[in-house]
Amino acid sequence: MKLYRLTFGAAAAMLLASGPAFGQATAPVAAPEARAASGTMLSIDQLYQPRSLIGTTPEGYAWSADGRQLLFLWNDEGYSFRDLWVYSLDSGERTRLTSLGREADPKSERRGISEALFLGNDRIAFVVDGNLHIREADGASVQVETDKRAIRRLSLSPDGQTLAFVSGNPVDPRNRVTQGGILWTRDAAAPGGNAARRLVGNDDPKIYVSDYHWSSDGRAIAFEESDDRAMPERDIYYYAKGELQNNRVIRAFPGDETSRTRIGLIALGEAAPRYFERPDPLHHLWGFGLSQDGRRLFVNSSDLEVKDHIVYVFDTQTGKRETFYRERDPKHIRPDWKVAWAPGDRGLVILTDRDGFGHLYHKPSAGAAPRRITRGEWEIESFEVDASNNRIYFVANESALPERQLYRVAMGGGAVERVSPATPGTHTPVWSPDYSRAASFFTNDTTPPELLVIDPATPAQAKQVTRSPQPEFDRQTWAKVSYVEFPSHVDGTKLIGRLSVPADFDPSRRYPLIVGSVYSDAVRNQWGGRRAHPTWGLDQYFVARGYLVLNVNIRGSWGQGRKHTQAQLNSYGETDINDLESGVRHLVSKGYVDPSRVGLWGSSYGGLMTIMSLAKKPGVYAAGIAGAPATNVWHAYPSQMWIMGPPDGRDMPARYEAQSPLYQVQGVRDPLMIIHGTRDPVVLYSDTVALTEKMIANEQMFELVTLPGASHSWATDNLPQTRFAFRKMVDFFNLHLKPER
Repeated sequence: MKLYRLTFGAAAAMLLASGPAFGQATAPVAAPEARAASGTMLSIDQLYQPRSLIGTTPEGYAWSADGRQLLFLWNDEGYSFRDLWVYSLDSGERTRLTSLGREADPKSERRGISEALFLGNDRIAFVVDGNLHIREADGASVQVETDKRAIRRLSLSPDGQTLAFVSGNPVDPRNRVTQGGILWTRDAAAPGGNAARRLVGNDDPKIYVSDYHWSSDGRAIAFEESDDRAMPERDIYYYAKGELQNNRVIRAFPGDETSRTRIGLIALGEAAPRYFERPDPLHHLWGFGLSQDGRRLFVNSSDLEVKDHIVYVFDTQTGKRETFYRERDPKHIRPDWKVAWAPGDRGLVILTDRDGFGHLYHKPSAGAAPRRITRGEWEIESFEVDASNNRIYFVANESALPERQLYRVAMGGGAVERVSPATPGTHTPVWSPDYSRAASFFTNDTTPPELLVIDPATPAQAKQVTRSPQPEFDRQTWAKVSYVEFPSHVDGTKLIGRLSVPADFDPSRRYPLIVGSVYSDAVRNQWGGRRAHPTWGLDQYFVARGYLVLNVNIRGSWGQGRKHTQAQLNSYGETDINDLESGVRHLVSKGYVDPSRVGLWGSSYGGLMTIMSLAKKPGVYAAGIAGAPATNVWHAYPSQMWIMGPPDGRDMPARYEAQSPLYQVQGVRDPLMIIHGTRDPVVLYSDTVALTEKMIANEQMFELVTLPGASHSWATDNLPQTRFAFRKMVDFFNLHLKPER
């Protein structure tokens, strides 16, 4: 794999779709000497504001049936409320279709329209605030299905006749809505009113449809039904708004009963569905799909610890089940498996790392050996089968570990062809119905996310549809990002890190270093490093003030193969924190990091690594910040058993205690700050209380920042909370790491 460095110039070259092709510059950018020498001097409050400096990410792509128009959700002024836009391949123009965001208060931080799709005849269905609307051909919009709430997962049947969607379950005494709900269909040509037919659903809010797929003829729907009735409910009490609150959630711990799932099939004219039972309904379900002729249904599944990968195929008429594919590996920890029908229903295409790296295989029948389609020391993240042209399109890091580029390959194998532009970065595609175009969510280290439309025959001529950053963005000097390679100081394994340095970086100087935010899969060539984290501005703030910022592709992360991943088995707070230390050692050895001024931070699992690093490696870090830290793996989600193992065996409880900061915290000697929201259902605030009780009993000093009513995503709940928490972090690191600016 190739390593490289990007400079700011790539961002300046992004263009509007109506202009030249992607990669050609349109207007000059302010000369570097006109900007601050070290980087942006914007404050935390200026970096995080209602009108985002980096703009609003374009989301929710949906193609018209003929592939000539593309819907997307966006705000061209940088506010959070996304309106409905359309891009025409024929004219090369984008057009705003709704202006609801102009009526919204920016301080409310409303997200706006959440999804949309074409209904045909210039009509569009879209969802805003959980309500279904239809935009008619004349531009008028009307709310429909007014008796339903939390509507989502819109899908039009392949014949264009029927619209399906999921809504929240009926109101229950606790006024809760589950993640799933009831599956409805309605005539796509129907006007307003409550015209939907209840297809599948249960009045018990703990039984719900969580996913569904149309048959190719549009006459039936296969669906996934989840049943949480046996799972425990937990009361999370907290004080907010002057009174006691209760966030009651369905929440299992390792060893508890988990959700039961099953796959059903219902024809639009039938009164009741048929169900296809697996041997163990508690096993994970990773996907399912009907064959083109509708006669067979695959179910991609595994055991709870993801050590036993099984793909079943059912006869949809008789319900007969066969084990089509099976592989067991007692060291496996990542369920990155994906499955699809091969062209002509000639068996299955399976994405698996069975031979060391995640690649594609064709298995024509249950008795046939899998035939390898792709190979190499790189991995495939996702794929789609273009059955009409007998080939496969996929997303992979063949070009470099941190990248996600687009490729295609013939079903028979052979040469792999890249079909995304030469620009390094990350693509997330939505393909047109005939695979002649990809609508790609594109970003890289110097470019905030934008919408590109790519013709795989001429990828260099990709069109940029959006320009999201606000004018102030181009007037700033941003961090330089590069990728560094170094060996593990424990076992020599090749590790890769993402390093951000000031624009006037001087390798002869010694800088303070912040490692983080630490997590798995944290080394990506995209703006801010991690799409789900809003820390892009925090990182830029630190770098501009004279810090270096490093992230490491720790063991357990995707992209470097099965051997790299499996080293993390039963090793929370051990192998992973050794990898982080290896990154620190590497930069110290280069001479430009002051070993006495190294900080570390992360949230959730990253908080676990932070506390474990301080506990097990005193003196390596001058300070650490743990956000919503997972301090007790006994209270993790059962899915974490992939790594930490089941809650039984001769090595228990020692195995769980060795992976829990709660039982290791006595080793902490260096400054620690904990940030945690009291409403958090993922990592319980009570676990932080238990940890701090231990530290107080041990007379260990720490700082606790409590966020009343905050969720697990404490950095994204609302802007005032984000700014408050980030300012606390800045003050803490400045105190202990003493930057020179």
